[in-house]
Amino acid sequence: MNRRDTVLALLALGAAGGPLAAGAQQSKGKTAHIGILVGGSISQRGHLEQALLEGLRDQGYVEGKNLVIERRYADGRNERVPEYARELAAMKLDAVVTTCTPSTRAARQASASTPIIMAAVADPVGQRLITSLARPGANITGLSSQAEDILPKMLEMFSGVLLKPATVAVFAQERSDVHPRMWLQLVPIAQTLKLRLVKIEVTYAADLSVAFDMVLREKATAVFVLPDEPMFLSRRVRIVELAANHRLPAFYGAREFVDDGGLMSYGENLRAAYRKAASYVNSLARGAKAGDLPVEQPTKFELVINQNTAKALGITIPQSLLARADHVVQ
Repeated sequence: MNRRDTVLALLALGAAGGPLAAGAQQSKGKTAHIGILVGGSISQRGHLEQALLEGLRDQGYVEGKNLVIERRYADGRNERVPEYARELAAMKLDAVVTTCTPSTRAARQASASTPIIMAAVADPVGQRLITSLARPGANITGLSSQAEDILPKMLEMFSGVLLKPATVAVFAQERSDVHPRMWLQLVPIAQTLKLRLVKIEVTYAADLSVAFDMVLREKATAVFVLPDEPMFLSRRVRIVELAANHRLPAFYGAREFVDDGGLMSYGENLRAAYRKAASYVNSLARGAKAGDLPVEQPTKFELVINQNTAKALGITIPQSLLARADHVVQ
């Protein structure tokens, strides 16, 4: 069996629930030098880096011993992401871990040779970041979030707690590569559920208050925040706060929003995705080619409900939905 076949076989074991087995054993004597490219700040996304570090430890890599990390956090200044991507590309690293669509695209534009590991990106094939999930090609591999595939279920769940008729304000990032397609996908679903949708485009974090003013002008009674947007995740505390101030139920694509007081979320566990990204670091550090490593998709999505927020909004969550929840914040 050649090196490529060995790596693919190990990856298959990891996808089946194994730890990309023997990772700690394989890494013995090998130092990995990687970068992390993040549009947000360490305070907003540090828990995800911690999950990555835990996964790397499982693979036998410990920072300060056989792991060197170049961290580049843009702190919400999007114009710095391409600059940081070029800095990391010049270092000839074993891999760069990217945390979203914009950082992945910036890393790809900065280098055609440095291996790139996506931690969680929606529709990387449709966005033309990779050729296919099975054989991504070029220098990108990692994990796809499948956010675009679960939109119907997300809106269906949200519809189950809303008083009808309902007008739902959909928050989209104007510059997103996937949100225009997600919006088009939501429209027929909303018609089936007898919901009226209004699109609220948010370009900058400073526009969040303005966005909620638009929600009120449109007489919307609820908010649906589209997933796969780093600005929304990084500014989740402010979004949750504004939704609470205006007494608006809101639905999200990541449990971080609900942990911070949001009403409901449905999506993959981002901590688990970042932890799993570590298995790719081990393979790449030992010579595998990124384009030969299949991109993984999540096999589990979690529904999280905040009962405290529901009570504050005067909303009764149906028992059928509570029974489906993976976690209920009391």
